[in-house]
Amino acid sequence: MLWLAGALVQLLTLVALVPLGPRLVPRLRGPAVARGVQLLLVVLAATWLARLPVAVAAQWWRRRYGLSDAGYVRSLVLGPWLELVGSALVACAALAVGMLLARRLGRRWWLAGAPALVAVGAGVVVLQPLLLAPKLEPLRDGRLAAEIRALGDELGVAVDRVEVRRASERTTRANAEVYGLGATRTVVLWDTLLDGRYPFAEIRFLAAHELAHVEARHVWKGLGWLVLLAVPCVWLLSRVVRLEDPAEVPRAVLAVVLIQLAIVPLTNAVSRRYEAEADWIALRATHDPGAAEATFRRFVRTNLTQPDPPAWARVVLGTHPTTLERIETARSPALRAGS
Repeated sequence: MLWLAGALVQLLTLVALVPLGPRLVPRLRGPAVARGVQLLLVVLAATWLARLPVAVAAQWWRRRYGLSDAGYVRSLVLGPWLELVGSALVACAALAVGMLLARRLGRRWWLAGAPALVAVGAGVVVLQPLLLAPKLEPLRDGRLAAEIRALGDELGVAVDRVEVRRASERTTRANAEVYGLGATRTVVLWDTLLDGRYPFAEIRFLAAHELAHVEARHVWKGLGWLVLLAVPCVWLLSRVVRLEDPAEVPRAVLAVVLIQLAIVPLTNAVSRRYEAEADWIALRATHDPGAAEATFRRFVRTNLTQPDPPAWARVVLGTHPTTLERIETARSPALRAGS
């Protein structure tokens, strides 16, 4: 419900900002592209402020149910400031490129805009570990680090770095992640995963799950999906927005948000498929289905993961298979038979 409220507030704010674009642009300074970027920053700030009450309610919910002990200022402003600034910079760069192309190519700008979007997406994947660097530190557990490297060897994945993210500043949830491509590839364990609640075998399985994403080339496949979706999405944007006009920036942001919401069922379905594949690869690499099942069960208690959510929530919010589906995978007869 909080997600739905946040999405509704964002849409209503953007709808209200669309007619204000032509009034605000004359008050801005500089060439058209510069004014468009300035107006985008105004739009981003307005939507962030409009959604702030929902964000406060979400943090209240997390604090009430033990998912966070951080204060409101730290969790909503101080903690994510680097991600907020990074997202704003990416949005400004994407808008500037799009406006320049639109002013030069007219309504055919989408022909060059789609490859540009793919380039921006790839750049975000590559640079993401650098943006997170201030919150990462090397894993100090030598035994666990050695085990993760051994799992990498078994999966044919070169483990460049294993880092720990200071997630406890904002949440008590536990998780692991993988970032980047090639030399920037980083396996990240949240420090909440290392606070004593998760046994060694379960951390080992989660690390294997992240390495499985690398072994299965899910990041590259994700970029492939971006290539496939970029052309129709950018073409549609070029049909509904005159991007060469800075006054159209609020309408452009509204169109982008609507397009993103429209493709959520597809992107979530792809994500669930990749997460299920990573579970299977990790199960075969660790040979410990008991640890995997225990991990999935522990997520229910520590992360308040809903074991069997309703169908609409799976479609709109479900980036992973349900807990029951993941446990069923861990209990698969085919796994016990070595298939």
